[in-house]
Amino acid sequence: MRLALRFTFCLTALPLCAAPTFYKDVLPILQDHCQSCHRAGQIGPMPLVTWQDARKWSALIASKTTSREMPPWFANPKIGHFSNDPTLSAAQISTLADWARAGAPAGNATDAPPPRKWAAGYTIPRPDMVVTMPKPVAIPAHGDVDYTYEIVHTGFTWDRWVRMSEVQPSSRVHVHHAVVYIRPPGSDWLAKAPVGAPFTAKSLPDEQSRHDAEMTKSDILLVYAPGSSPDEWPEGMAKLIPRGSDLVFQMHYTANGHAAMDRSSIGLIFAKTPPKQRVLTLQLTNSHFRIPPGDPSYRVEARGTIPNDAMLLSFFPHLHLRGKEFAYNIVHPAENGSSARIEPLLEVNYNFFWQLSYRLAEPRFLKAGTELQAVAIFDNSRKNAHNPDPDAEVVWGDQTRDEMMVGFFDVAVAPDVDKTQFFERMPPM
Repeated sequence: MRLALRFTFCLTALPLCAAPTFYKDVLPILQDHCQSCHRAGQIGPMPLVTWQDARKWSALIASKTTSREMPPWFANPKIGHFSNDPTLSAAQISTLADWARAGAPAGNATDAPPPRKWAAGYTIPRPDMVVTMPKPVAIPAHGDVDYTYEIVHTGFTWDRWVRMSEVQPSSRVHVHHAVVYIRPPGSDWLAKAPVGAPFTAKSLPDEQSRHDAEMTKSDILLVYAPGSSPDEWPEGMAKLIPRGSDLVFQMHYTANGHAAMDRSSIGLIFAKTPPKQRVLTLQLTNSHFRIPPGDPSYRVEARGTIPNDAMLLSFFPHLHLRGKEFAYNIVHPAENGSSARIEPLLEVNYNFFWQLSYRLAEPRFLKAGTELQAVAIFDNSRKNAHNPDPDAEVVWGDQTRDEMMVGFFDVAVAPDVDKTQFFERMPPM
C-alpha cells in the first residue's frame, strides 16, 4: 500500500514537471519584454515573434537572459523604481532556460496569447501624424560628418499637444543621435537657415548664425540615440507644439564605410483633450572637462537648481564611448552643522549602444530651489574595449571620438508655462 501511494503521488506530480512550451509559457514573455525590438524593422538583430523564429535562437535567448544582458537595462536595482523597467523575474529566466534545455517545444497553439498589435516600424501605437525631413541627407562612407539640420513647417493652425512620439531614422546604423526641437513662431533661432533642405552650421552665412546653430533655448520634442525609447507620457501630460511652429531635426551621422541616404521622420500621437500638465525636457551639462590619457575612472559633475516647482518624470543620460557610469542625485542642503546630504535618484552602468530612458514609476515633486546633481564617470583606459584612443586627452566634442556629458531629464509643469517662463525665478518672499 505504501508503494502504491508513492506511485500515485508521482503520477499526479508529473504534469507539474513538464517542460515549458512556446505558446503557453515563452511567447507571453517575448511579447512583453522582447518583441518591441525583436521584430521586423526594429533594432533587434532577429525577430522573436513566431515559434519558428524563436526556436532557432532558444539557446542564445537562454544565455542572454540568464546573464541579464537582455532585455537591456542598466539601472542599479537598489536605487529607484521605474515604470519602463523590462527586467525579467527569476521565474521568467528559469522558464526560458528550461524551454531551451527541453529542445524548444512548440506546445499547443491554442494556448497562445492574442498577438501584439504593432504599428509598422513603431513601438508606439499607429501615429496620428508623421513628420518627415523633406529631403534625404547624403552620408559619406568615410570621414567626419558635421551636424546636419532640416527645418520642417508643421502647418499647425492650432496648438497641438503631443502625448507620444518616436523618431524613425531611415538609415539607423548611421545615426549617432537625433534631437527634434520645437521652434515657435517668431523665434530668431536659425532665422537665416533654409527651410525644407539640409544644412550644417558651416553653411550658414555669418559667424553669429553659425554659433547659434548649436545653442538654443527652444523646447525639445524628443531625443533619439541607439536603443533609446520613444516618449510615452501618462494621461494628463503632454508636450506642446504651438500653432505656427516648425520642427527642427538636428541629425548627427557617423560614417561606417558605406555611403547611404537618410530621411528621418518622427511619429506623433496627439492628446485627445488638453492636458493638465506640460512636459519640458531640461538638462544638466558640463562641457569643460579634460579627461587625462589612460584614466580608468574620471569624474565629471554638473549641478543646477530647479527655478520653480515641478514634477520630475524621467532621465536620459548621454555620453560617448568612454562613458562608464552616470548618476542623478538630489543635493539636500546642510543643516544644523552637518554636511550636505546626497540622495540618489538613478545610477546607471552606461552603455553607449543602449542609451535608455528611465521613467520614474512615481513622479517626484521637486520644490523650487531643489539642487540636482549629475555625475558621469569616464573610462579612458585600454581596458575599455570601445575606447577610440586611450593615449588621447579627451574634451567635449561633437564626434564620437570626443566626449559629451549631458544629463537630460523631464519635468511636468502647469500647461500654460513654457521653458522661458519656467526659468524665470520667483523673487524670495
